[in-house]
Amino acid sequence: MMLKGLLFLSVILLDKPLIQQQSYIPYDSGSSVKFKIKNLGVTITGSFTGLAGQIQFDPANLASSNFEATIDVSTINTGIDMRDEHLRKEEYFDAKNYPKIKFVSTKVTPSNRSGTLYIYGNLTIKNITKEISFPFKSTAQDGGYLFSGEFKINRRDFKVGGSSITMGDNLTVLLSVFAKKG
Repeated sequence: MMLKGLLFLSVILLDKPLIQQQSYIPYDSGSSVKFKIKNLGVTITGSFTGLAGQIQFDPANLASSNFEATIDVSTINTGIDMRDEHLRKEEYFDAKNYPKIKFVSTKVTPSNRSGTLYIYGNLTIKNITKEISFPFKSTAQDGGYLFSGEFKINRRDFKVGGSSITMGDNLTVLLSVFAKKG
């Protein structure tokens, strides 16, 4: 009887991280993926929709956390239809051949700022993958989490925008991703 009790307790203790870690699905509704970049000295803003993916997140066990998300390139929206069509073309995002932008985390760690975490991962645009990292916050909300953060990338690293001299090289991506238990 004692052996059965110890065995049961061992199984419970070994499974504890699996029990606490939760699987979340990012919801396009309630989320935003925005960007801003200079063009002819003016800041242009835009957004993407079509957010999909899978998130494993446990704030008490960050080492087991994993984020994977995609957005639909064809949904780019800068508020000007003609510009959006231009950005979907081969010289920019080439939405026909590369319909998704993808991020896959490699690790999540605490930061030295209270309430802020740090995420490391691989960003793929036009089949070019680059390592990125950035701070983010996770806020419990409506049975899930709101993950928010921002990062900068160089568009030329991903062959977006060709040799345009009117457009800035660096852009800022602003994320607000709402995910619920899946």
